[in-house]
Amino acid sequence: MSEDTKTVLVKLDGITVCFNGKNVLQDVSFDILSDQIVTVIGPNGAGKTTLLKIILGIIRPDQGSVWKKEGIKIGYVPQKLNLPRTVPLTVERFLCLENKYDRAELLQALEETGAQNLLSRSIHPLSGGEIQRVMLARTLLKQPDLLVLDEPAQGLDPAGEEQLYSLLSELNKTKHCAIVMVSHDLHVVMASTHQVLCLNRHICCSGTPDEISDLPDYHTLFGKNSSLAFYRHHHDHTHLPDGSIRHVD
Repeated sequence: MSEDTKTVLVKLDGITVCFNGKNVLQDVSFDILSDQIVTVIGPNGAGKTTLLKIILGIIRPDQGSVWKKEGIKIGYVPQKLNLPRTVPLTVERFLCLENKYDRAELLQALEETGAQNLLSRSIHPLSGGEIQRVMLARTLLKQPDLLVLDEPAQGLDPAGEEQLYSLLSELNKTKHCAIVMVSHDLHVVMASTHQVLCLNRHICCSGTPDEISDLPDYHTLFGKNSSLAFYRHHHDHTHLPDGSIRHVD
């Protein structure tokens, strides 16, 4: 689908958010298009999570406007799953906490995230990667037009990170679901990302992964010798900025 035929799902215009008299976000404007993957990178305190909360409607901007396509469904995958370990909870019960689904629907969602073997398992001892797949399945049950993820690869090892990014890329293609995600890694993004936003309370620069590391504002933010590397899903390794390879097999 070309840029000209994509639909605007969410439009942010001049977003400013203030906490305790300080601007956490200042004059942030961008569009989220259908079928698009947007990766937000930036240092700690840059306002990345606040930006996601604006998109989700959890907080309102002090200035600016947020427009959303009528009837849009937005799914959210948080950074962590906080459940009391004293409460026995299987994956099946967890998926039905908000809404009831039949077993076939649950299995289909889990299959789409490669977690179909986890339905009857207790959720507490699952690995970080398994929990991410279960949370993705829960979100897919709602059939979202837009998937919002806050540092989904945080805490995963390189192999788990590669698998997660590969899964997100596949879901973007098969489910025609736009994705906005905050990345904890300042220098590595999914190769299938359509737009990278470099955020430091305002949008310092934006562009495709191939464009972004050549922009002067990227080097101002991350250092003059910085460059952006990509997770490429047709290989079992990651290409790093210095030309070396991080193997995950």
